[in-house]
Amino acid sequence: MTHTSHLAETAAAYDAVAELYTELTWDELRGQPLDRAMFAAFAELTRDTGPVLEVGCGPGRIVAHLHDLGLEVSGVDLSPAMIDIARRTRPGLRFEVGSMDALETADGGLAGLVSWYSVIHSPPETLPGYFAEFRRVLRPGGHLLLGFFEAEAREVTAFDHRVVTAYRWPIDGLREHAREAGFTEIGRMSREPHGDERPFRHGRLLLRLGGPA
Repeated sequence: MTHTSHLAETAAAYDAVAELYTELTWDELRGQPLDRAMFAAFAELTRDTGPVLEVGCGPGRIVAHLHDLGLEVSGVDLSPAMIDIARRTRPGLRFEVGSMDALETADGGLAGLVSWYSVIHSPPETLPGYFAEFRRVLRPGGHLLLGFFEAEAREVTAFDHRVVTAYRWPIDGLREHAREAGFTEIGRMSREPHGDERPFRHGRLLLRLGGPA
């Protein structure tokens, strides 16, 4: 499968479940204090330093949360149906259709970027291209927050996500990809699944573009 066809398949798969996905995830952060803590740390690091973008924003729940934390934030997603829902339900915020490997953002135009379970659908060989694009749009010292499913083994593991094929990443392996793209880890969190979530550990990486501050 080519990269272009993979992106088209992912967009179509999420278009088909957009309303149900929105219903299931609308208020999911309410019961996730550890995730909210990661967003709070990201917000503290990026607040009043410039615009922030969430790639793979879906129906906009994370964008809305970051806006409530005081950030100048917008969202982009492959799925037109998801963007339609985001615009309809959160009319005061900006959402655009687009791919996270070809963002319509100037070089160094962002203070922060969030990829919350968006790289999970990227075949491993495509990941360096995404990190290169994240590096391009972030200014030096900008921050990147990643959310993903962890693999217990040292290898990337594919699984049936129900929407479209996804991949679990060893947290150190994903950190290494980020390091090769010029990012420095400044924090991480790993938590167990909660409630009806899939029975996989959840990983979070908070990174800075460039060396230590």
